[in-house]
Amino acid sequence: MASQIPGFPRFVFTVFEPISLSLGFLPAIFAPDWFVSEQIAIPSPSSWAAQCRLVTQQVGNCYFLAFLVAIAVLYSTTEVKVVRSYLVALAIADVSHIGLTLLALAEEGQGWPGAWNAMAWGNNGITVSLGVFSFHWVGVGADDG
Repeated sequence: MASQIPGFPRFVFTVFEPISLSLGFLPAIFAPDWFVSEQIAIPSPSSWAAQCRLVTQQVGNCYFLAFLVAIAVLYSTTEVKVVRSYLVALAIADVSHIGLTLLALAEEGQGWPGAWNAMAWGNNGITVSLGVFSFHWVGVGADDG
């Protein structure tokens, strides 16, 4: 499909945007303190709450984006290959999501599930369930159920 997009838009969506997304993803994962502190141009002692609120809203926007992509992919294609590729991407993201969540919980002394609150249980439980289902479906195939 990308080969059917004219030159400049193809460059924007197949080269520039993936690079741009990587430049947002990498510091958010590997330098989160810096990433949060840089969300507001002129930080002040009172800006920490605003920075955290902004990053939280950005995460919420990423969930919304994932919702829109799911709807767009799953309701607009009849190609099993496209659906499988989408599910592989989700499964990879599920593994990193769970890993980062468990790492943060362990750092806070909450590595054991008995210490988790409802949000942590939902965050990990739903993600694990969806990830297992994605891995199973991708491995088994659409024709098998």
